Amino acid sequence: MPLQLNLLHEEILQQRQRKRDPLKLSLYAAIGLGVLLILNYLWTGYRVLESKSRLNSIHAEWDKIEPKVTAAQKRSDELNGIISTTNALDGYVETRFYWAPLLEKVAHCVTPNIQITALEGIVEDDKGLVTVTLDGVAGGREPRGVAEDFRQMLLEQVGKEQPTVKVEFKTLEDLDTTVA
Repeated sequence: MPLQLNLLHEEILQQRQRKRDPLKLSLYAAIGLGVLLILNYLWTGYRVLESKSRLNSIHAEWDKIEPKVTAAQKRSDELNGIISTTNALDGYVETRFYWAPLLEKVAHCVTPNIQITALEGIVEDDKGLVTVTLDGVAGGREPRGVAEDFRQMLLEQVGKEQPTVKVEFKTLEDLDTTVA
């Protein structure tokens, strides 16, 4: 085997050292890191600009829609007011006391020997109670019997629909006159 001599040994060593120079490698790393930071900055700036443009477009859409929304809210408030008024009126209508059926029953119970002189009715809204006071005169041979028959007939007629009804005499006076 032939003998090989390397006369350029020192130059090759210097060339290798120049390639592995730590200062040179750190400069390359710093430049690479700087490029990465610049790219990150540009990418973040692009995302911020894109977000701002989306925000501006959404603001523009909201500016177009906002008058309609406020008008719809006002209309909703008006309709809610109308609904509450209607519900209140419905409540009044549904819970009111109808006097005609009661007066009809009283009229059917009155006989020729009875004369009603006064009728007073009171409706208590909070309790739902109705108080009716009838003043009158009973005549005939036995006015107490006629008055008791009227009371019983009135109790039967009104008691059909209202089982808790009370029909009582407030005062019962005897007079010597008859009803004509």
